[in-house]
Amino acid sequence: MKIVQKYFPGLTDLQKSQFKMLLPLYKDWNHKINVVSRKDIDQLYERHVLHSLAIARFVQFVPRTSVLDVGTGGGFPGIPLAIMFPGAQFHLVDSIGKKIKVVEAVASELKLQNVTSEKIRAEDIPGSYDFVVSRAVTSLPVFYGWVKGKIKKQNRNSIRNGIVYLKGGDFETELAGFKNKSKVYPLSSWFYEPFFETKKIVHLIV
Repeated sequence: MKIVQKYFPGLTDLQKSQFKMLLPLYKDWNHKINVVSRKDIDQLYERHVLHSLAIARFVQFVPRTSVLDVGTGGGFPGIPLAIMFPGAQFHLVDSIGKKIKVVEAVASELKLQNVTSEKIRAEDIPGSYDFVVSRAVTSLPVFYGWVKGKIKKQNRNSIRNGIVYLKGGDFETELAGFKNKSKVYPLSSWFYEPFFETKKIVHLIV
C-alpha cells in the first residue's frame, strides 16, 4: 500500500481505504480461484495495482469518461482505475466467468458504483467507449481487430480516444502497421522500481 501512496500522495481517505482492502480481498479469492499468480500475490501493490495505475499517470480521466477493460482477469487494470477515477465509468469484461465472479465480488466489497462487469468475448461487446484499456492479453494487431469499432469519435479528455495498452518487452514488430497511430511511453519514467524497467504504455489511436 505504501508504494501506491508514494506515487499518488493525494488520495482521499476513501481511496486509501479501498486500496488497503485489495490485498486481503485478492488473497482470499486467490485461494478459491487463481486470478493472481501465486508468486505475485505478495507483490500485489507493485505488480498489479501500481502497474494498472500507470494509466493514471498517463491520462487523468475526466468525469463521465467511459472505459472498457478487455481481458480484465481479476480486475486489472479496471479496479484500481475505478478507485482512482470515481467519476468515470468502467466496464470490465473477460471470457472466463469465474474471473468475472471475482471482479463482481471485489467491486461489491469496495462499493464501487462506477464498475460493471460481464462475461463476454471482446468481439461481441456492443456499444462504444472513450477508451479501451488492457494488460497485454494478446498481440496488438489481434487486440486492435477485436476493439477497433468500439471507440467513440468525440474526444473529452486531454488525449485522443483510443486504446491504452500495458505491455512489456520488445514489441516493435507488433507496431509496424501502426506507425502513424501509436506512441509508446516507458513506465520507468514514472515508476523507479526494477519491475517497471521493461514495462510500457502504448497509446493507439483508432
